Amino acid sequence: MTSVKGQDRGQQKRQMKSASRLYAVQALFQMEVSGQTVEAVTREFETHRFGAVYEEGEFAEGNVDHFRAVVGAAVNWQAKIDQLTDRALVAAWPIDRIDPVLRALFRAAGAELVDMATPPKVAITEYVDVAKAFFPDGKEPKFVNAVLDHMAREAKPEAF
Repeated sequence: MTSVKGQDRGQQKRQMKSASRLYAVQALFQMEVSGQTVEAVTREFETHRFGAVYEEGEFAEGNVDHFRAVVGAAVNWQAKIDQLTDRALVAAWPIDRIDPVLRALFRAAGAELVDMATPPKVAITEYVDVAKAFFPDGKEPKFVNAVLDHMAREAKPEAF
């Protein structure tokens, strides 16, 4: 019976990390459009989003440490991540011309690829899932998969 609980705990930890990735993309987007500081946005998310319950439903409980690490690394490494993203995009579409939600997503994923121990294939899968959450009927998830694959191969070639 303990193995089932352990498995449930492992699954719960993965779900919390997944939720923190979605929150990180939202926070990075919010920072860009509102001009708020990283401190203000992370405080707002930790206070009002993580596990909050609203009329629309319950927000997932996220992994606060992972959320902070992703947002912090995305901010600290933004220039490097944006250059990596630009090289992965076709020349006609520099990062400043793409949808701001996708830009935030590439920055969050780039943070995990550039500055964190997340295996690249895990990061790609997780952020493609985030893209599906934001663009359930669009072609964006396939686009995200292709761009992140290119970014991952450049950032962590030893993983391929």
